[in-house]
Parts: sequence; C-alpha cells; structure tokens
Amino acid sequence: MKGSIKGKWAVVTGATSGIGKATACLLSQHGCNVIITGRRAERISALRDELKTQYGTEVLDYCFDVRNRQACQMMADDLSKRGIVPHVLINNAGLAAGKCKIYEGDTEDWERMIDTNIKGLLYMTRCLLPAMVAQGKGHIILIGSTAGHIVYPEGNVYHATKFAVKALNEAINLDLAGTRIRCCSIDPGAAETEFSLVRFHGDAEKAKQVYEGYTPLKAEDIADVILYVLQTPPHVNITNVVMYPTAQRSVYVWDKSGLI
Repeated sequence: MKGSIKGKWAVVTGATSGIGKATACLLSQHGCNVIITGRRAERISALRDELKTQYGTEVLDYCFDVRNRQACQMMADDLSKRGIVPHVLINNAGLAAGKCKIYEGDTEDWERMIDTNIKGLLYMTRCLLPAMVAQGKGHIILIGSTAGHIVYPEGNVYHATKFAVKALNEAINLDLAGTRIRCCSIDPGAAETEFSLVRFHGDAEKAKQVYEGYTPLKAEDIADVILYVLQTPPHVNITNVVMYPTAQRSVYVWDKSGLI
C-alpha cells in the first residue's frame, strides 16, 4: 500500500531555487505542509505565498543559512513551540564552489562547501531528528551526488563533501535501526539548476557550456524521485537512488551529440 504525505509536515532546506524549490512545490501539490528554508529572504517569502495561493497547504518559512548552527536550532525550537514535529526532513541545501586543482584551490570555497554540504546537513539533522525519533516515524532525504561515488578531475573538495554525505547516509540508517524512521540519499548526475552558475561564481556563459549537447536532468526530475521514495510503504526503505540523464552513463561517459 502506497504511503501518503498528505497533511504531514516536511522541512525542505535550500528551497529558494533548483531541487529544493521543485520539491517544495511538488510536496505541496500532494497536500503536504512544508517548512521552507533558504538564505534569500525575497525568494523564500515569494515561494511561501505561491505555495499557499496555488495549493492551499500550510507553509512556514525561515530565512537563514544552514551553516549557522544557532539559526538551525532556533528554527527547531520554534517548531517545537508550535507543536510541530516534521515527518520529513529534506537536507537539500548544498553547493559546489570552484573547480581547480587541489594546489590551486581557494580555501574560502573549500570552507563554504564543507560548512554547507556536511556541517549544515549535520546541524539540521541533529536539531530535528530527536523529535522525529520521539515521534516514532519519519523520513530523511539527503541530496547527494554521483560525485559521491566517482571522482573527476578538479572536483577534489566537492567530491570529499559528497562522499561524506554518502557515508552519513549509511551511518544514519544504521543509527536508526530499531526505529520506523527511514533515510535515503538521492544522488543525481548532471542537473541543470543554479549548480554550475554557483560553482563558477556567476559566470553564466561557462555555466551554460556544462549543459550543451545533451538533455540534462531537471530539478523536477529529482523532485519526482523524492516523492516516489516518500510514498513507499512503511516497510520499504529505499536507501540510495543514483540517477543520471540518459545521455550520461558516468562522470566519464557522455553522449553530447544532441540526440538525447
């Protein structure tokens, strides 16, 4: 029997664009109440209004950076005061910053990736998971990457953070043994979001070149998979999904003929 997310609460981090925004929209469309977080105040409030108007679900919005542990805890405390225990936590906030050889890397880029992709995920999980465990049910989704499975040149620190997400997914599942809470890492290949624009520090032309000659994944494709995982019956735990666009079979095998 298919599970239902209708009327449940889901936290979606990094909801101002890309996978996070697409996921918040799709969950709302299916009757889920969402708690959206992001760093960009105008975008987060605009999405809140859009979801309420279009789908009529309940929406709470919090503007903060997941790198700020105190802000993560403040959100968790506020939810507790409201009597809300999330059923779903989607740790989506993440980024790549820069692409260069390790001996030429920008340490500020490194810290930004480590603090967001690893520590931000840990902060959110630590702040919200205790209440979910006490509730006795729930689902955690981590947005990993195929970069957490195989390394390509000049990806070094970004790869390290996504390999960490892979390890944390496995560790969280072990720690949740004996509970009804499930954890899944969804690991996309090339997906056309703001990912490359952020990686190349706003260089739109360079970002565009990443997706030329083939059809990449879209944010909505990943959101569809998230919804599928969340709707599986309680006895089914999909722990990992690796997904590529059809034109990409690994980080090294592509068809950029434009036919796919």
